[in-house]
Amino acid sequence: MTIPVRRVRAAERGRRFDLRTTAMFFLLLAVVLCVCAFLARTAAGVVERRPLWAGVLAVLGLAVALRFPSRWRRLSAARCARRAGRALEEAAEKASACLDAGTTATQAAVAPTPPIGAPAEPTGDAAPADPARGAAPLPPAAAPARTPPQQPDDAQPTAAAGSAAGYAGLDPDGFEQAVADLCVRDGCGEVEVVGGAGDLGADIVAVAPDGRRVVIQCKQYGYANKVGSQDMQRFGGTCFAIHEADVAAVVTTSDFTAPALEYARQCGIVCMNGDDLDAWHAGTAPGPWHRTPPGP
Repeated sequence: MTIPVRRVRAAERGRRFDLRTTAMFFLLLAVVLCVCAFLARTAAGVVERRPLWAGVLAVLGLAVALRFPSRWRRLSAARCARRAGRALEEAAEKASACLDAGTTATQAAVAPTPPIGAPAEPTGDAAPADPARGAAPLPPAAAPARTPPQQPDDAQPTAAAGSAAGYAGLDPDGFEQAVADLCVRDGCGEVEVVGGAGDLGADIVAVAPDGRRVVIQCKQYGYANKVGSQDMQRFGGTCFAIHEADVAAVVTTSDFTAPALEYARQCGIVCMNGDDLDAWHAGTAPGPWHRTPPGP
């Protein structure tokens, strides 16, 4: 007596766990479940609003199920679940393959560019170099051109020459910063450039090496334009009362008028003209905190 042996399907080769495929499968399964839940909720709403029509549809469905019982056996729940699972898995594999193909195409499109100045690879028309003669030199056009470094557009000239003309070539902010650098060089602490709108006459504040508070106003004037008494009076009205200066000084690239010097002598303001600024920069004269106001 021959006993029929049930054939066992061989396991598919090359199948392995793929995280992306599994994630796509569960994502599509979640979409299907959401659609089913929406349909169930819609059917419940129809039953609640129109119970008569719902009863008629239920009777018709039952009659169809009894009329075709064989087809309902084929459409069993387990079989439908298996078919849906296989369909979802195939869809997930196809989506994963599409993603892999897109990634490969993107990587192939982004090809590395050769560095600038690298010799070009020989083509079919170019003859290879003779090893006995050595490597052929690069043509002049292939060699990278060396250009001197360019200065930024907003670069300002410096006062390295140590002259009033050099300071006059700076912009107002650059001139204030240059004077502040002199204060730092000579040992001042807490040097701060405060010039600008609403500075009330103070462009630089610092603490001298002996601990006194220094307030400096910078006047970047041309040689023919001197600092007048009105400029000195505006500074004198704020340097001591508002900025609480122990040493108040006006530093200019030009000179002072006689009334301005007289007002400075009365208020105790130190005045440094272009020559004094040159000497301070050169280190042959002290800073304003070591100077005395102009005499009579």
